[in-house]
Amino acid sequence: MEEIISMLEKHEQWRAQQSINLIPSENAMSPTVRSLLSSDLGQRYTASDNFYMGTRFIDEIEQYGEKLATEVFRCHEADLRPLSGHIADLIFLACFTRPKDRLLCLSANDGGYPGIWLKGVPSFLKLRVVGFPFSRERMNIDVDQATDTITRIKPKVVIFGASLFLFPHPVTKLAKVAREVGAHVGFDGSHVLGLIAGRQFQDPLREGASVLFGSTHKSFFGPQGGIILADEEHGEILKRRIHPTFVDNAHWNRITALALALAEIKEFGKAYAAQVVKNARTLASGLADLDFPVACSSLRFTRSHQVFLDYGGYKKGRVVAKKLEAANIIADCGVRLGVCESTRKGMKEGDMQKIAEFIDRVVNRRERPQKIKKEVAKFAAEFREVRFCFE
Repeated sequence: MEEIISMLEKHEQWRAQQSINLIPSENAMSPTVRSLLSSDLGQRYTASDNFYMGTRFIDEIEQYGEKLATEVFRCHEADLRPLSGHIADLIFLACFTRPKDRLLCLSANDGGYPGIWLKGVPSFLKLRVVGFPFSRERMNIDVDQATDTITRIKPKVVIFGASLFLFPHPVTKLAKVAREVGAHVGFDGSHVLGLIAGRQFQDPLREGASVLFGSTHKSFFGPQGGIILADEEHGEILKRRIHPTFVDNAHWNRITALALALAEIKEFGKAYAAQVVKNARTLASGLADLDFPVACSSLRFTRSHQVFLDYGGYKKGRVVAKKLEAANIIADCGVRLGVCESTRKGMKEGDMQKIAEFIDRVVNRRERPQKIKKEVAKFAAEFREVRFCFE
């Protein structure tokens, strides 16, 4: 027992207290949201067929959370039961496709989510996957070529969204074309869900998507899990089929925590999302000034929580990420840099300039990581209190 507790304590001291976390798929929950994960609900069951007794408060929480979700995202139907964004992807695809149907989405080679690319869910469902035509210069879907592709291949499903996601996708222009060939239009908002909720990125359900789905712990600051938001037609089909095919016990402690996170983002989401975008652009600009290969300088670098350092692949990216880790700056091997967690902990534009300087000293100036590590720990200690939440 002592070994397990000790390992956890070391992790929390390092990652939560002494590091700058720039992984774009992570965020910081408020203390109250975190506390709900250890509630009695973590050991309880309920089900839509009313098989279990003693569930009335659990059911009320689920209904309240769904209501909050429909208000935040302005949709007809919401479901909080998917255990992850990946499961939400699976549910959407399984409900609206059959084997040999065509799926059009962003290739993993262009920043698309690998889970819905060739070796992911589509291979299990026996779908034929086609990648959106993509402009590397603009880091976005090529509208004219995509229009031709949709008309030519007539996909059954079109999914917008990405893992490397700097700019809004052209949903408005392409959803109409997709509907004309009979396609179901989805949007994987895993990375940008918090920005969508805060009205700072794009609004897929108003732009032509029928279903918005994804993870609840990236730019959205809830517990790890998934969510589905939809129009009436698609939402009713999805809700009917989720249990027991894709989710049995939906982890009601997680759903309760998610409901509170939805209340937080309803109240504070606009201010949070606006600061996220400001911070991302400031970090990108600061790094560009220090001669880092920041993508899309002509487009002001980003409109999301992500900054992309284009080193041409994971091999060089891994070298950079390892150097940063040695100085307590945590990134992925992409190198995608995300500012969600730092923003939630109260950092603003001036702090982004400081982070850019730390990164420059580690990567370009090649100062000793141990020296910078101490400075990073001291800097991080100033930002432990989670903001944009209820007292």
